[in-house]
Amino acid sequence: MEEGLILNVKLLIKNGTIYTHNKTIYNQDILIEADRIVKIDANIPDDNYEVIDATDLYIIPGLIDMHCHIQDPGFDYKETIYTAGQSALYGGFTTITCNPDLEPCIDNKAIVEFLVSKTRKDCAVHVAPYGSLTQKCKGERIAEIGEMQLAGIAAVSDGDIAIQDAYVMKNLFQYCSMFGMPIITHCEETSLSNDNIINEGAISTYLGISGAPISAETIHVMRNLLLAEEFNAKLHITHVSTAKSVELIRSFKRQGMKVTCETSPHYFTLNEEAAMGYNTMVKVNPPLRTEADVAAIIKGLQDGVIDTISSDHRPDTIDSKDTEFDLASYGISSFETAFSVAYTYLVVAGYLTLEQLVEKMSYKPSRILTLNKGVVNVGAIADLMIFNPTEDYLVNAKEFKSKARYSPYDGMALNGLIKYTIVDGKKNVIHD
Repeated sequence: MEEGLILNVKLLIKNGTIYTHNKTIYNQDILIEADRIVKIDANIPDDNYEVIDATDLYIIPGLIDMHCHIQDPGFDYKETIYTAGQSALYGGFTTITCNPDLEPCIDNKAIVEFLVSKTRKDCAVHVAPYGSLTQKCKGERIAEIGEMQLAGIAAVSDGDIAIQDAYVMKNLFQYCSMFGMPIITHCEETSLSNDNIINEGAISTYLGISGAPISAETIHVMRNLLLAEEFNAKLHITHVSTAKSVELIRSFKRQGMKVTCETSPHYFTLNEEAAMGYNTMVKVNPPLRTEADVAAIIKGLQDGVIDTISSDHRPDTIDSKDTEFDLASYGISSFETAFSVAYTYLVVAGYLTLEQLVEKMSYKPSRILTLNKGVVNVGAIADLMIFNPTEDYLVNAKEFKSKARYSPYDGMALNGLIKYTIVDGKKNVIHD
């Protein structure tokens, strides 16, 4: 969003219930002036303000996505900065990140500055870019991390490309420990993963597809935990998918290590059986695992071992999915379903409270990335999402704002209809 264009508009949200990560406030009004929350109280007078009637609606901090793919620059036929922003907005996200494995790769100061400028102009939500760990995300030579941090990156990562060389990874943890930024890692031992087409087990055998064993993930999880511990580095592990990974991370956390991790909605709602019939809509990396792994992911979310929930939005063309399973692309178009899927399967199902979900999708991501967001306080930036907790809706992927109009949840009934997303105090009507 272009700086300097925020108008001095006053927006009054009336009679809503505010949920944050640590409290619930009933029947409160929120007064927003320009891009800030200036007052939270009951019965704030309507002095000709623009008003949102939030009676029976829930107000939460805007969602923050720690793991998603914008695909622009380089792959804008899959998604552009504009369509990514619109899609995120409709999913209740007010801040998204940008993985660096683009073309050109985000591996130097000039690319970071270009991306920051372009996203401010073309994107409806805030974008916190990631700089690459290695040059061109090739896993060989360390990128210009210090200069990129000065240019505005929020963290360092090679996206969904796992660094295979343990010596390179050791040097990265040692070097990055001086910057205080999280090192975000995709964990995959490619010599074992068989391109991660599907989980290794009964379903892969039935379908006649070479599967990826859980060790393809857990070997790198353990390696990265040990290396990060050695240099006291801030490690964040993406899309945790296995019970064994949860167990390993839990063990290191109990020892006091400052590791954080995330999962995504498909890992706690779907299992490997969803791939039956060679269903390419559920081809993801890492692959969907067993029902026992799904249960372990939910348990990890409940006890706090898994810190955050990201969308893992990875859009592609419909042609890339409408093909043979072996040839199909990885990923799900998930900006617009991530919150409602999580709300339906975790909160409505009774596994988490809404406060816990807010912590995992807003407050904790903000703290990990040091964004100073994820709260509803006087003086805070007015990034909010308002939804109806009792209104169900059917997912219609053809109406997605993303270019990738497909989803394994297409046609499914979900709870929690998003009504408004407010970014920098600006109201965006999502559903009337």
